[in-house]
Amino acid sequence: MAKTIEIQKNASRLPTIAIVGRPNVGKSSLFNAIVGRRLSIVHEMSGVTRDRVVAPLVRCGRHFQLIDTGGLGMLTGESRRVDVWDSRIAAQVEVAVADADVLILVANAQEGLVPLDEEVARRIRSAGKPVLLAANKCDNPALTRDSVDFARLGFEKVHPVSCLHRSGVNALIEEAIALLPVGESGGDSGMPVAGKTVNIAVVGRPNVGKSSLVNALLGEERVMTSDVAGTTRDAIDIDFTLRYRGENRPAVLVDTAGLRRTGKVDTVVEYFSVMRAKTAIERADLVLFVVEANPDGVTAQDRKISSMIQKSGKGCVVVANKFDLWKSEFKVRQLQEELRSTLPGMGYAPVVFVSARDRSNLDGLLDQVAEVMEQLELKIPTGVLNRVLADAFETNTPPVITRTPLKLYYASMVGAMPPKVLLFVNNPKNCADHYLAFLKNKLRAAFDLTGLPLELELRERPKKVESIRREASGPRRSVSRKRAASPKAGKDSGKRK
Repeated sequence: MAKTIEIQKNASRLPTIAIVGRPNVGKSSLFNAIVGRRLSIVHEMSGVTRDRVVAPLVRCGRHFQLIDTGGLGMLTGESRRVDVWDSRIAAQVEVAVADADVLILVANAQEGLVPLDEEVARRIRSAGKPVLLAANKCDNPALTRDSVDFARLGFEKVHPVSCLHRSGVNALIEEAIALLPVGESGGDSGMPVAGKTVNIAVVGRPNVGKSSLVNALLGEERVMTSDVAGTTRDAIDIDFTLRYRGENRPAVLVDTAGLRRTGKVDTVVEYFSVMRAKTAIERADLVLFVVEANPDGVTAQDRKISSMIQKSGKGCVVVANKFDLWKSEFKVRQLQEELRSTLPGMGYAPVVFVSARDRSNLDGLLDQVAEVMEQLELKIPTGVLNRVLADAFETNTPPVITRTPLKLYYASMVGAMPPKVLLFVNNPKNCADHYLAFLKNKLRAAFDLTGLPLELELRERPKKVESIRREASGPRRSVSRKRAASPKAGKDSGKRK
């Protein structure tokens, strides 16, 4: 049996420009200035950026992608006073440099040339790629003149820029674009597929295995993973190709930071990480909600994230990760029952048990993703919708909770993401809560709304409908019949002429 959906690497990648440098020189500020929005987290604390943050752009008639990288914070052979993340950030930077067509080396004009700048320059020079040297934080003419000291690094030209005032940024990126390769290998044709891009956000509390799941799905170590909570900070957008219905579709997989309780968010960087994760949910088409496959069920924070997803109205698949830790002691049914009982309100979302570490049951997860994607494009014909609801009213008469029973006149689907159905009734107060839940379940069973929340709105049918012709022409001014018929009025008007 062929897989319903597959994740593939893009065959024809976009030309790439990577921003590199030591920590705290303004790489993320330059990245955001070029992109035109705050995509990468910026803070004065060193080592904020860890993973590669990528943004596809179109400038000067060229399609390309820009990469923000973490700071290279250690010299070759250095072992003392080295941060725990330095070696892992360096590995991410090496991948970015290897994949890039053009490199922008950023230095800090206010601090001047330091040995670590020379070390970074030596590393990237060995890659054999075109390099542009940007002296950042040139906020006044004196610093611009002093930036010539960076010529000692051996590059042809020094570009003084100020991300704060956006001076020199456009000239820098235009020169970098001019160095990009041209032709079929450069990928100027854009994405290899057509159609609307599918955004899939991976969310959950810290340490449930979100980044491990992303790496397992992509088949590579694209984002950092560790047992330390808060490893992921930015929302990392990863472009890939989705093989769906026999066709290739552009897609974005978004790895997000773990959503902690508000009281435990104790740093500015972590606050921005949480905000990026919430934004990722808002712009997603489908959410992979990662929890632990634990016999004790989910935590209070899991339930809070669940409520956030429900309010967003997005399609959802619950991914119960780390199933390998419990599969020898518990059956899937036992864990699923416990998960359902401790995660109220998510009954519409399918649950898939996986192990990102062992890469087990990833095909089952992709099949569920395909099923939810089918429902995202569902449009229910009005006639079919009304027949299903009429049948529901006949088979199960609504209870009388006021003086008059509930009557349904007409129904229509008015929204798709999430599905929203508008019911015109005699009085919305006549509908009991449990009967509204019954109607939702009836529609779910009839149209198989897997993974999607369903919204029903009851509205009283208007008793009087205004004439369309009258609304189009607007209100008419009333004219006195006596004045209109008076010959004197006509005579006076003739004199005015």
